[in-house]
Amino acid sequence: MAYKWSDDLLTGNMQIDTEHKELIKAINDLLEACSAGKGRAELEKTVKFLSHYTKTHFGHEEVLQMKYKYPDYNNHKKYHKQFVDNVESIQKKLLSDGPSIVLVGEINSKVANWLTNHIKREDVKVAAHIRDNSK
Repeated sequence: MAYKWSDDLLTGNMQIDTEHKELIKAINDLLEACSAGKGRAELEKTVKFLSHYTKTHFGHEEVLQMKYKYPDYNNHKKYHKQFVDNVESIQKKLLSDGPSIVLVGEINSKVANWLTNHIKREDVKVAAHIRDNSK
């Protein structure tokens, strides 16, 4: 199942939105590789990208939150840590067990669904706070 970028994922912050689009694309690439039965190397490459890019992206978000004194920073940072842990867990399973239907389901639930829900529930609040405090 591919994820489509839609306006309800927009935060209004260009850097955050651009990075979110890259993450959605990477998730779609990974899901496509899984459904096409592509080799383990393709899956490993995409999961490795997700692992690295999420850490970079979350770092950017957290710098913005500190700069604008986002009041829920500590909780938001915990959400990011949980996500990074989930991606690392998937990466370990992929390396040890190889690709599987179960892993595709886990990617959908622990990565793609989490990310889109996080953007809609949490990141929009961060972006609104930044907008309100940068005038």
